[in-house]
Amino acid sequence: MKKIIHDLSLQQLEDLFVQELHEKKYRALQLYQGLMLGKSIQEISTLPKSLKDRLLTLFEDETIVILREFTAKDGTKKFLFQLADGNCIEGVFMQYKHGNTQCVSTQVGCRMGCVFCASTKGGLIRNLTSGEILAQVLVVNARMGGNSKQRAITNIVLMGSGEPLDNYHNTVNFLKNVSAPEGICISTRNISLSTCGLVPEMRKLANEGLSINLTVSLHNGEDRQRQNIMPIAKVYSIQEILDACNYYFEQTGRRYIFEYSLIAGENASKKDADKLIALLKGKPCHVNCIRLNAIENGKLIGTTEKEAYQFVAMLEKGGLSATLRRKMGDDIAGACGQLRANYLNL
Repeated sequence: MKKIIHDLSLQQLEDLFVQELHEKKYRALQLYQGLMLGKSIQEISTLPKSLKDRLLTLFEDETIVILREFTAKDGTKKFLFQLADGNCIEGVFMQYKHGNTQCVSTQVGCRMGCVFCASTKGGLIRNLTSGEILAQVLVVNARMGGNSKQRAITNIVLMGSGEPLDNYHNTVNFLKNVSAPEGICISTRNISLSTCGLVPEMRKLANEGLSINLTVSLHNGEDRQRQNIMPIAKVYSIQEILDACNYYFEQTGRRYIFEYSLIAGENASKKDADKLIALLKGKPCHVNCIRLNAIENGKLIGTTEKEAYQFVAMLEKGGLSATLRRKMGDDIAGACGQLRANYLNL
């Protein structure tokens, strides 16, 4: 497999062009600007054919392509992407009043083993490079009519397949490149990263100087019960996660968010709400609740909408900041926890 050109920043492209290709620096800018428009190397008309031919001996022409597009009743779109090596991943485009959000993947598969998540069922195949993560944003931005100045995508959530902090180096490089002022320039304050609680990497992220929103999949306020649905809970306790979250707040000034999937008969009782209140009251955090989404061959089911609102009301009454996230894209298996490469046979 050739190299991924989206892995390179503008500065790295300029160095490559001047030092190795012996080309003018402005050619690197032309290439970079074309890539930021979601174009392949071949599609960038400002570059001479001779230069494109040289580049294609080093780099893949298309880092990622959209194989199929699915549209839900609520307008949510799910994209099936194919990578240059033939692997497939999925991503989701969601429209809100405040802007458009894209959910991106960071790995092909996942090794975390959370029982409610479809992405982990086949295990981890490989990490995505930083350029493969970035290319997801660029091709969807172009598909939805955006460019590098008038973006169709205003917000990004790293909540697709994979654990972002299990692919730490590539994830951080992606965050730097997608927010670069000379590129598509999406503010880090409009980017959310979701982790199941890799404590050392959470602390490391706090020192990167990136003001992203840190979101932690909690799903239970008691260690032993959390271990039943999240294997990583056997490695890092809730207290260790809270300590890492507090460190993140100290370093960045950004409050942290806890994702809480409401599972019928498991974690949505008054007793469960009281545990969360005792655990989180007074901390600079928010609890984002969502009814568990069904997955193929899954044994757990979500609460009713009424039960979900009752749970959120208990948290609010107890002094916590909490909301119930509305379901989006579940009729196309594009909701939280449902992403999985089901279409490899294409």
